[in-house]
Amino acid sequence: MPLSRRKLLPGLLAGFALIAAACGGGGDGSGSETAGTVDSGIQKGVSDAFGTTTSVGGGTATTAKAAAKQPTTIDGWQALWKTEREAVVKKIKAGKFGLAPDGKSALISDGYTIDLSKCPSGWNNTEGLVNGEIKIGHTTALSGTLAVYGQIATGWQLYLGDVNAAGGIKDSAGKTWTFKLIFKDDGYDAARTIPLVDELIDSEKVFMMVTLGSPNTMKTYDKLNQRCIPQPLSMTGHPAWGDPVNHPWTTGEQMAYNTEAVLWGAFLEKNAAELKKVDGKITVAALVMNNDFGRAYDAGFRAWLAQTPIKADIEYVTEVIEPSAPTITDPMTTLAAKSPEVFLAETAGASCTQAVIEAAQNGLKEKAKYLFQPSVCKANSFVGKDKVGGDGKASDGWFVVGGGTKALEASSFDGDIWATNCRKRLEQAGIDWKINPTYMVGSCRWGWTVEQVFKIAAELDGGITRLNVLTALRNIDMTSPFLLEGAKFNMNGIKDAYLTESSEFGKYDYAKQAFVQQGELIELSGKSKNCAWSQSTGTCS
Repeated sequence: MPLSRRKLLPGLLAGFALIAAACGGGGDGSGSETAGTVDSGIQKGVSDAFGTTTSVGGGTATTAKAAAKQPTTIDGWQALWKTEREAVVKKIKAGKFGLAPDGKSALISDGYTIDLSKCPSGWNNTEGLVNGEIKIGHTTALSGTLAVYGQIATGWQLYLGDVNAAGGIKDSAGKTWTFKLIFKDDGYDAARTIPLVDELIDSEKVFMMVTLGSPNTMKTYDKLNQRCIPQPLSMTGHPAWGDPVNHPWTTGEQMAYNTEAVLWGAFLEKNAAELKKVDGKITVAALVMNNDFGRAYDAGFRAWLAQTPIKADIEYVTEVIEPSAPTITDPMTTLAAKSPEVFLAETAGASCTQAVIEAAQNGLKEKAKYLFQPSVCKANSFVGKDKVGGDGKASDGWFVVGGGTKALEASSFDGDIWATNCRKRLEQAGIDWKINPTYMVGSCRWGWTVEQVFKIAAELDGGITRLNVLTALRNIDMTSPFLLEGAKFNMNGIKDAYLTESSEFGKYDYAKQAFVQQGELIELSGKSKNCAWSQSTGTCS
């Protein structure tokens, strides 16, 4: 049954109060909230995100505050970004952030200092800056069942090539820098990631590392932090990257998976009456990838489930798949046999597409009232007609908690100047962005972000250094062209360790070949508590 804006918003209020247990909300992690209490930070976040209260059908709903309109020309965007970068630089300089006189520590933001005495002997603040080149190491999946994500690297390289061709990055000392992206194929196999990272940091001596995948990042972030090598903008939404105390050199870029899982829960609460009509129970079936990525989703949803008022009405059943599994027919058949009201794909890559196809073939699509794709499979690279086959109707009606990003390949963004710019860049490189929109993630998302961070760092005392890049990123506050209007893109030292905390609900329209937004944008910037990840318990501490 279609979900209108009016139906979605009221129930989210109750669901948001539950984000406390799974996501936190005190900013610096010092709150005293427990699973049985409502996080005051989240309460304020809901108020800020939805603004005024209005009456809907005898109940109450909220409407989002009007977002500032995004520029409609590239020149307008460039002017806005220049102003925003200048504000970040001003903040950093006014706060006297940077290396301490004794060189043993660095003030990154207000109240946030990192201890450089723990860095290894001979640590070099400018390693990887060679002959005017910034060497960036990147491990990704160019092969295997998640190879589609390797397209991000190609798109990213295209963007950086354009930055280089336009003159590169000029620093405060007048020196010009260009980018060199060195990427290696790990096939999304963490065991392969480890030696590749070693090669990039020890032989190539890169300035920084960007890793794709939760297990791949998890297996390398201890080493990179011990070596004081930046690991910014990790291509994964695992909550563990929000740990500025224990892992100051690592950050994420996208919305955390546990936040996404709790938003699934908020959706269930809203629609509980409808879902319980048959037998008073709600069966939720999930296909879970057997690694740190899938377990982050599963843990987040179970945390919500443990303290929701409707927990007694929910049966949560799961089937686990390996990342390298060539097919998922058996586990999907098992889940379909449970006749669930809700299906959650807690997986990635080829298995997202396979889940759509299998659900259409085994009757799950007809049995379940709601089916969810994960945010990492939001693009037509996974659910578009060219992927699922036939008339593309197999994807019709699937939902997603989309992480606040624009689907730049969708016709709804034909008038968006950033979408136009991204599409043109790919076309000039001979890439069909309609069939392979994942290239846009690298070309129009990671490329842009890296450019802005380095432009800020370049204006700081000493120009581009590892510490200046870290400081620039931990203080960034800009308007991102790849996020929906109103979505914030910011960090604030130890107080806010997550760049993106926005999301929309989307429902796939196969005729439009796009997820169509349902309701208003949900914005909770600064409300996610820091996460010191425990490997033993699989939770934030």
